[in-house]
Amino acid sequence: MRPHISLDVRDVSRSVAFYEKVFGVSPQKQVTDYAKFDLQTPALNFSLASSTGDVSAVDHLGIEVETVEEIAEWKTRLQHEGILERVEDNIACCFSRQDKLWFTDPDGNAWEIFTVHEQLEVTGRLSQTGCCVPKKAGASEPATCGA
Repeated sequence: MRPHISLDVRDVSRSVAFYEKVFGVSPQKQVTDYAKFDLQTPALNFSLASSTGDVSAVDHLGIEVETVEEIAEWKTRLQHEGILERVEDNIACCFSRQDKLWFTDPDGNAWEIFTVHEQLEVTGRLSQTGCCVPKKAGASEPATCGA
């Protein structure tokens, strides 16, 4: 099984260049208004389509990895490409203790690479856990919490 995510983007070429940095591979298919990454790690069918209107709206996207070693590998890649925005180590978020890396694509979609160390007791509302998507560069509103 492999999930599929398709994002509407403003500029396919710009987004392809960004996601080549993120995933370390070129798209399997690319034309002026469409690109598809056929990824093995993470196992994902990921496509980008040109939009003349609104781009895709999501709170954030994420890739869960199994180990802290995988987090370290992602951190090295994202730092090398100059797109790592935030590192969170050993934080309590979404009722679990996690390590996270955050970056944002050219259309403002926040991504997290994370590993879960342990599940925590579910108490209260998610919005009260202190779990926040980082504030987007240039945004006037605060970070999205409790997503």
